[in-house]
Amino acid sequence: MATIEKRTTDTGTAYRVKVRLQGYPPESATFERLTDAKTWAAKIESDMKAGRHFGASKRHTFNDLAGEYAPHAKDKPRLGYWREVFGPDRLDAITPQRIKKAADRLLSEKTSKLDKATGEAKKRTGATVNRYLAALSSCLSYGVKVMGWLERNPMEKVRRPPESKGRVRFLSDDERERLLDACRPHADLYLAVVLSLTTGARQAEIMGLRWGQVDFIRQVITLSETKNGDRRALPLVGEAFMLLRERGRVRTLGDDRIFPPTARAKKSDSLNLRDTWAKAVKAAGIENFHWHDLRHTAASYLAMSGVSLVEIAKVLGHRTLAMVARYSHLSDGHIVATGTKLAERLGVA
Repeated sequence: MATIEKRTTDTGTAYRVKVRLQGYPPESATFERLTDAKTWAAKIESDMKAGRHFGASKRHTFNDLAGEYAPHAKDKPRLGYWREVFGPDRLDAITPQRIKKAADRLLSEKTSKLDKATGEAKKRTGATVNRYLAALSSCLSYGVKVMGWLERNPMEKVRRPPESKGRVRFLSDDERERLLDACRPHADLYLAVVLSLTTGARQAEIMGLRWGQVDFIRQVITLSETKNGDRRALPLVGEAFMLLRERGRVRTLGDDRIFPPTARAKKSDSLNLRDTWAKAVKAAGIENFHWHDLRHTAASYLAMSGVSLVEIAKVLGHRTLAMVARYSHLSDGHIVATGTKLAERLGVA
């Protein structure tokens, strides 16, 4: 049975046709003219009943789907990788088994990155391979939900490789004080570090800030472009608030970047603090510590303060709890205190 929906688009009127017949996956297509929509619907129904219809998954290739999905893709480089793997193949030929084999190959291949300890080329981690699989899954899901070329996403039956729990290195109270003292003489570095510690934001998010994102009245910084694509609000409190307000009073009106590059680095999007940061860490006598560990420090302190993993995930901008599970052991003391309150309320303390 065919149904036709009339839609109004930016370019005019369109007709969306859906054909459903028992024993066949649903088929759909869009036409500019109603007569074309009816003709197509009649042909598809006729072919289905006569056994001549082979489904969209056998008529379209992965390249066809990737071309439709590309304008919406957030990870175009990895989508490009899958085009090289499956490009000319029909969609019905992209099976869970083939995807698993491709994922295993990704895991086994050596990359251009070298291991500092051994000097040998590193292999991809499970986390990296999962990013590749996520890009593929998003494309195939588009084929199911939007294009109607696939009945199901074959990625549903693919087991993803395990990921390590991740590195958790955070500053002790003494290290934090030493690092802040070492950063204080450099105004740009000190502000960036304080913002990182109090917001848990990524380095790129901090260094790319613009004044239009700052709301001093509500005391929040709004991130509209984040790593996972979700809008996120950062708290602007304490010393970070005061330092940013002072900087706002003397800022250059011709540039809305909070950390504009130097005159010698006009092509850069923001100020480069790499060398200044390295010198501060060395002067503070802190070992095995990277800028990203400021984000770990913020999350770790939140966990130790009794903030739930759900709230920590919101602060850091993670969609799932898997990425913040690494901090769960730091909240054990709070869990015990909560359990004690429950026992007291139940009268069994």
